[in-house]
Amino acid sequence: RRMAPDDLAPGTSGNLSVRRGEVMAITPSGMPYERMAPADICLVRTSDAALLSGPRPSTETPMHLALYQASHAVAIVHTHSPFVVALSTVLDELPAIHYAMADLGGPVRVAPYTRFGTTRLAAGAAAALEGRNAVILRNHGALACGPTLASAYERARTLEWLARVYW
Repeated sequence: RRMAPDDLAPGTSGNLSVRRGEVMAITPSGMPYERMAPADICLVRTSDAALLSGPRPSTETPMHLALYQASHAVAIVHTHSPFVVALSTVLDELPAIHYAMADLGGPVRVAPYTRFGTTRLAAGAAAALEGRNAVILRNHGALACGPTLASAYERARTLEWLARVYW
């Protein structure tokens, strides 16, 4: 419910997920965060992306699944925050401008542009995330990962703050 007030995701954009074993819980597609209830969270099997319960999962489900396969992340927060999106159009990497960057794993790479919801976006994000806890998606937004949803969310907030400082 903090996504819009924290300026991380306007409207119904962005998404969050948590992995537990072979199941991923992910926010539904097209639903405002302030209206979401526990029953609206989608459960998706990580091995084959089968929907186990809930409405239609986020269009970025393939990206979340790819990142879980490529990393040790337990939670992922995908944002469309304004300063990150603005910088994603002109940077190949957000440089280490403040020591807070250390929690993100160092300078944040910008993954190449590709259409949202595609396996190409998922592959590009996974490659750019290697060795990091955050990645910027060109002309799109960002992803932050962590061992808990709270830590992934705080990393997403830190990334937007760093982008604003750099700007």
